[in-house]
Amino acid sequence: ISVLKGPREEIVYVPCIYRNTGRKKPDFLATVDVNPKSSDYCQVIHRLPMPNLGDELHHSGWNACSSCFGDATKKRNRLILPSFISSRIYVVDVGTDLRAPRLFKVVNSEDVFWKCSLGYPHTSHCLGSGEIMISTLGDPAGSGKGGFILLDGETFEIKGNWEKGDKIPPMGYDFWYQPRHNVLISTEWGIPKCLGYGFDPNDLKKGCYGRRLNVWDWTTHTYVQAIDVGEDAAPLEIRFLHNPDAAEGYVGCTISSAIHRFYKTERGDWAAEKVIQVPSKKVEGWLLPDMPGFITDILISLDDRFLYFSNWLHGDIRQYDISDTRKPKLVGQVFLGGSITKGGPVTVCRDEELQSQPDPFLIKGKRVPGGPQMIQLSLDGKRLYVTTSLYSAWDRQFYPNLIKDGSVMLQLDVDTEQGGLTVNESFLVDFGKEPDGPCLAHEIRYPGGDCTSDIWI
Repeated sequence: ISVLKGPREEIVYVPCIYRNTGRKKPDFLATVDVNPKSSDYCQVIHRLPMPNLGDELHHSGWNACSSCFGDATKKRNRLILPSFISSRIYVVDVGTDLRAPRLFKVVNSEDVFWKCSLGYPHTSHCLGSGEIMISTLGDPAGSGKGGFILLDGETFEIKGNWEKGDKIPPMGYDFWYQPRHNVLISTEWGIPKCLGYGFDPNDLKKGCYGRRLNVWDWTTHTYVQAIDVGEDAAPLEIRFLHNPDAAEGYVGCTISSAIHRFYKTERGDWAAEKVIQVPSKKVEGWLLPDMPGFITDILISLDDRFLYFSNWLHGDIRQYDISDTRKPKLVGQVFLGGSITKGGPVTVCRDEELQSQPDPFLIKGKRVPGGPQMIQLSLDGKRLYVTTSLYSAWDRQFYPNLIKDGSVMLQLDVDTEQGGLTVNESFLVDFGKEPDGPCLAHEIRYPGGDCTSDIWI
């Protein structure tokens, strides 16, 4: 097995959210020390507050990644932070001082609205051309629209839309591209004005949530194919295998709690097949009689050997061996909170997987609220980092204690030989102890790039 060479992560960047917490504070970018030899281990060592309230920072991306590493002038020195709700885009300078990022530029929402007729920006990837591309969920009014904003890689001015032609998907969310196969595939969470204020079960069966993988021609920027993965599936994170020759990958469907493998067919178009289904649990004392796992984040290890995902509601993180990509094999699982813990309001009446409800998750004497959500893997595949916030309006609804106590960052140790996950009991970053009050920590990025930002071409 090839061991991946790369420096061990010493700091990570994490967007922290105050929107919907009742605290009138701006979201901020936290720098967290994750070096066990450091005196600041597990501490937030720097906070960069945004200049506005109510942004809902969510995901971030780089101005340069492996896709432009043929160009010696390109440096990974700017972190792009789209604001999911305000539609502003912040560009953060991490090159001047890695440990103390500073604000470099603000792209105003009016520019996003007027120049692209888009809003609700989500995923940012850099392109081999040096440009930056950001997917969106909707139009400025909050209706669904799966388009892409293109930023200049030097000035960070909006250049316009990436997509061309009349056909545009009805919704958007995440995306990944693979130039060797002339393809970009995007996903669909739902319509912003439906999901923006919380999850309403009455919105199901009304076309408010996504059901398609949307296939684009990479060269012409045109929308060429839709792959249906089921009504209200809500396909979120999409990951190609890292090998740039591979014409396959996985997508996690949240509401249907399934993992689909997508792949290029012999005809040259694309298809998907369900390879993992997390069964719902029959419950009492919850929003619905059936509780889905709610797969919210997935990633593939850099050597393409393991697939990881989080079940935000059930409360577990899983590791699958994907040596045979069509038959993932469960090799690791650990519960880190969730909605079905013993002694809570929810009673599980029927469970196809567990003999009994899991114990509440405690670490360093703290009972952890919420469930595992965003994940990031170390370059050598041995450490999996986890945060517990999904999106402030949904956090508030599903896990009210998350708003009160703040989210956490945890770390799991990974057995990269046989498979297996164990909690590192000495690692806890408690965002409930922030100076401005408890906040919601979201996606994790390393300064040098990571499993979910880098695309090799």
